[in-house]
Amino acid sequence: MLDLAPQLTAWLDEGREVAVATVVSVGGSAPRGPGAALAVDRGGSVIGSVSGGCVEGAVYALCEQVLADGESVLEQFGYSDEDAFATGLTCGGVLDVLVTPVAAAAPLLRSALDRAAAGVPVALVRVVRGPARLLGRALLVTPDEDPEGTLGGGAALDRTAAAEALAALDAGRTGTVEVSEDGSRCPGGVTLLVESSLPPPRMIVFGAVDFTAALVRVGKFLGYHVTVCDARPVFATRARFPDADEVVVDWPHRYLRTTRTDARTVLCVLTHDARFDVPLLEVALRTPAAFVGAMGSRRTHLDRDRRLREVGLEDVELARLRSPIGLDLGGLTPEETALSIAAEIVATRRGGTGVPLTGAVTPIHRVPVSRTA
Repeated sequence: MLDLAPQLTAWLDEGREVAVATVVSVGGSAPRGPGAALAVDRGGSVIGSVSGGCVEGAVYALCEQVLADGESVLEQFGYSDEDAFATGLTCGGVLDVLVTPVAAAAPLLRSALDRAAAGVPVALVRVVRGPARLLGRALLVTPDEDPEGTLGGGAALDRTAAAEALAALDAGRTGTVEVSEDGSRCPGGVTLLVESSLPPPRMIVFGAVDFTAALVRVGKFLGYHVTVCDARPVFATRARFPDADEVVVDWPHRYLRTTRTDARTVLCVLTHDARFDVPLLEVALRTPAAFVGAMGSRRTHLDRDRRLREVGLEDVELARLRSPIGLDLGGLTPEETALSIAAEIVATRRGGTGVPLTGAVTPIHRVPVSRTA
């Protein structure tokens, strides 16, 4: 539900009655993972998606039912020969979908949605399976404040749920956790859906070149908060990069030392000039960034590798460098090059191979597995 926060808060501000369908768990092949959501208002308007189209019609009807009777529903949708082209997943997967009227727990859910829409880290824990008296109960968790709400099973269950929510926030993960009603960390008949919402991950692009403008557009499309940094004020301008969230004029290595990076940050070095690259990569390869890539020919890469070793970087640090950056798509234009870079970023983030799906035997949809606490 939290991935629809900006639109849902706008609907609620308008006084609309809303039912929200949220993917609780996924089995087999399915196009959307836990936390994916679809919302329907009483007027029939719809936002979001839970399956990429496979079961949207059936889920829409379920939302209308929930709006009519005010009761939450947990429904499973799966593949079968008879209903594959009716309400089933023709890709062979199984989805468990929870449909909830937002008004059923308006203050807590609204608080979670407001925080998510504002870009504040927040996790929402809901009981989706277990004793009837616990179903639908919710807990809101943030890194810096006491939890709001209760799951109704006692303080120990709330403490376990809060700890799981903080872990999910730290990992940027949404999924289900199996616990016992007494809060012990073992399967015991209670399933919690833990949704996490974090500010967009950062993409920092160094070098105000034509390739950068294209990469900024692709980065925004992928949901990153994109910063362009270059030491040359004549090139690093808002006019040249209108789609960037920030345009910074500073020496790249100096800026990187002072700005925030974390395990979701992507660093793309497009300067391919040793004066900028070497001091920048010396800093970049010692950050917690998820991806560090640098543009340049293979000859440039070998020279860069030698220079980085000379300033003290070791094999384990250099192994993190993606250079030359991008997958081999045969691209020539800035846009094609940006697509190549973005493809490698996605493959690294999601554990993809980068090979064509035709003839491959690896899973098409890689979905995080629900786990036991």
